[in-house]
Amino acid sequence: MLLSDAIVSFLSTLDSERDASEHTITAYRIALDQFTVYCREAWGEEPQLEELTENDIRPFLGWLHDRDLSRRSLRMKLAAVKSMFKFYVRSGELTKNPAALVASPKTDKKLPSFLQRSEIDALFTTFDVATPAGARNKALCELLYGSGLRISEALQLDVGDIDVDARTVRVLGKRSKQRIVPVTSVTITALATFTALRHLLHPSLSEHALFLGDRGGRLTSASAYRIVRRALGPITEAKRKSPHVLRHSFATHLLDNGADLKAVSDMLGHSSLSTTQVYTHVSVERLKDAYKQAHPKAKK
Repeated sequence: MLLSDAIVSFLSTLDSERDASEHTITAYRIALDQFTVYCREAWGEEPQLEELTENDIRPFLGWLHDRDLSRRSLRMKLAAVKSMFKFYVRSGELTKNPAALVASPKTDKKLPSFLQRSEIDALFTTFDVATPAGARNKALCELLYGSGLRISEALQLDVGDIDVDARTVRVLGKRSKQRIVPVTSVTITALATFTALRHLLHPSLSEHALFLGDRGGRLTSASAYRIVRRALGPITEAKRKSPHVLRHSFATHLLDNGADLKAVSDMLGHSSLSTTQVYTHVSVERLKDAYKQAHPKAKK
């Protein structure tokens, strides 16, 4: 079967039998058309599907790389090729998948966005804590930054979940893993201010959520994202202005001040130290920038 015919049949099956999205089908079509062009260039003619081997497929990544495609794009295009060959192995047209052992390029790791300490200071002067919404918003941001919680973890907290005396909070994280995280005295104060005004949001007697929306029910993720984005807007030029930026700032500032990597990992609820190590890269890059700015020979 000619490669182009195999691609047409595969895409038709994706559309009619496997209920793939229009976006996926379009992306796969573009990737497989590029694969056909590459094969024609490499072979001097269009090959039969069954003639292609692992050694024919692997250079396709280099061919794409020469066209300035990102690693993410390379991964997606290779996934389309792998998916097509897997389909023909399952259908019995091929006895083995020549793309199975072709490794996908590792994705570029983007360093997390975080706030400067001056921006953190500025953030917490913006809330009107005389209103229940303003007090809530400040308490939420204090908890996200002070304890490094995920927004989902903060929003599932109920009244009484924070141990004020011990200054800790028991968090239910990913895969239902529990951890105990310290809570700052500043956060405790902000939560007390909000708690005193919480009734003004008119929760029902059965509503135990710590953070309430403006209608008295548990604060939703969408509302929390809007709250944080609006608060961060005037005080930072960071591209991302999500609740996770406060979590990133928590980890970065701890490591900047010499905190133990394992301790930070435990507080974040990471299952592996390698996940937390991205924040050490942030700290190293900041040190490099400081060195370049301050050392008399750094710019030579």
